[in-house]
Amino acid sequence: MQVQQPVIKIQLEDFSLEREAKLLREQSSNTGALVTFSGLVRDLHEGEEVTGLYLEHYPGMTEKSLAAIAQQAQLRWPLQGVTIIHRIGQLQAGEQIVFVGVSSAHRHAAFAACDFIMDYLKTEAPFWKKCLRAGSAEWVEAKASDVISTERWQQQG
Repeated sequence: MQVQQPVIKIQLEDFSLEREAKLLREQSSNTGALVTFSGLVRDLHEGEEVTGLYLEHYPGMTEKSLAAIAQQAQLRWPLQGVTIIHRIGQLQAGEQIVFVGVSSAHRHAAFAACDFIMDYLKTEAPFWKKCLRAGSAEWVEAKASDVISTERWQQQG
């Protein structure tokens, strides 16, 4: 089986879950599992109300980083396709911020790879997030729990 190049998109505009899942599904005739994740901008951060997020990235470097994360997943599991979409710019609470889709012949590989990719996106991808509140804003760092989640993959080799 030929490994598909991952689809990596950094964009301002929203994305369609249905469209992205359909495109991923169509990459192989032997797909037995399709796992997708869509992350949303939460309306609370550390117990305080949030109006949205502002996301910046380093063009060129960010795409390479996301492609490397996807390729690591492809080396660990027998995947047929990987799609990563991450939005940038100003997003309101409730809007979609990230999409990860993984296809494989079997569900275990698809679930594990999707989880792996999200953990690495949260800790390794060069995005900078500013949490927006009524009248204030602050830059946010990766949570300790996200770092711990990423470390478990390193221990598993």
